[in-house]
Amino acid sequence: MMSTRFDRHVVLIVDDVPDNLAVLSDALDESGHIVLVATDGASALERLQRITPDLILLDAVMPGMDGFETCRRIKLLKHVDHVPVVFMTGLTETEHVVKGFEVGGIDYVTKPIRPQEVVARIGAHIKTARMMAQAKGVIDALEEKMAVQPATLSASGLIPALEQYRLTPRETDVLNWLAKGKTNRDIAEILGMSPRTVNKHLEHIFIKLGVETRSAAAGMALNRQQVSH
Repeated sequence: MMSTRFDRHVVLIVDDVPDNLAVLSDALDESGHIVLVATDGASALERLQRITPDLILLDAVMPGMDGFETCRRIKLLKHVDHVPVVFMTGLTETEHVVKGFEVGGIDYVTKPIRPQEVVARIGAHIKTARMMAQAKGVIDALEEKMAVQPATLSASGLIPALEQYRLTPRETDVLNWLAKGKTNRDIAEILGMSPRTVNKHLEHIFIKLGVETRSAAAGMALNRQQVSH
C-alpha cells in the first residue's frame, strides 16, 4: 500500500550511472519513497547541506571523489551523521567491504542491482534507524530528568532490576553505555577493550535478555529504569 505523503521516507541515491539512477528511482518511487539523486560525491554533499534524508544509497566507485571518501565526509556532518549509508558496489573483495564499514556504512548491495532486494534492505534499515532515534529520544529525556533529580543507580549505572538476568560486571558496563546511546567504538574506547570484544559481550547480553537488537536491549534497560522509579 502506498504511504501518504506525510510518512514517506526520503532516500538519496548517489551514482554516476544514469541507468542505475533510473532503475533505482523507479523501484523506490513505486514502493512509496521520496527519491532524491546526485551524480557524484560533491553534489551529494552539497545536497546534504539542505536536506536530511532517511537513508543514503551510495555508489562505492565513482570518478573523482569515490563513495568511501564521500561517506567519510558525510559522517563529519553533524546533522546527517546518524543517517544510514548503504553502499552499492561491484567490488566484493573483503578489503572493499571492510572499508565500507570502516568509513561508516551499515550495509552494501552488489551490482548488478536487484531492485526488490534494495527496497527490502532500505525498508529494514530505515525502520531500525527510526527505532534507534526513538530510543535516543528516551535516553535524552531520561538524562534531562536525571540532571534535575538524579536516579538511584547501582555503581555500574545499571538498575538493580536487571540483576536477575545474571549479567557479568563487564556485560553490565557494556549495557549501561549502550543504553546511553554509545556505539561499539565508543564503548570500546571508554572501557579499554576492542570493538570485537564489545560485540562479543553484546551477543551474550542479547541472549541473557532474550532480545535480538541493540535498540531492544537499550529499551529494556531504560524501561526497567523507569519502572524502578
